[in-house]
Amino acid sequence: MSRTIFVLNGPNLNMLGVREPDIYGHETLADVKARCEKRAAALGCTVDFRQSNFEGVLVEACHEARDKAAAIVINPAALTFYSIALLDALKMFNGPKAEVHISNVHQREEIYHHSLISRTAHVVICGAGTLGYELGIEAVVARLPAG
Repeated sequence: MSRTIFVLNGPNLNMLGVREPDIYGHETLADVKARCEKRAAALGCTVDFRQSNFEGVLVEACHEARDKAAAIVINPAALTFYSIALLDALKMFNGPKAEVHISNVHQREEIYHHSLISRTAHVVICGAGTLGYELGIEAVVARLPAG
């Protein structure tokens, strides 16, 4: 069985470290990728790390994950709150899934309080900063068969 974890990132996360650093911090997405790769390797896994500003690209990544990944960690960003297409694509993936948000979305404006993606996620992590990605990796690996 594959021990690859797809780490998927939605719109505007390519601007991490620049966009609203008071909310999202100063770490870049490249920094997050390096941390994810290191944590996954320590757990005997590899990471396929992707970011897209386009909903369809992330939907296709979920489809690809069905054959190539053991688990998905996703920060869907704005797609969290309205993408039925992404929800449906994630529902077709049978492995463990973790939804990650850097900020505590429940402390923010009401528009950020309802996640469609949570309906299919085994684990939801919010408010842990970029550490949430590593926690998400640990959570999905804990749900994988030993190997």
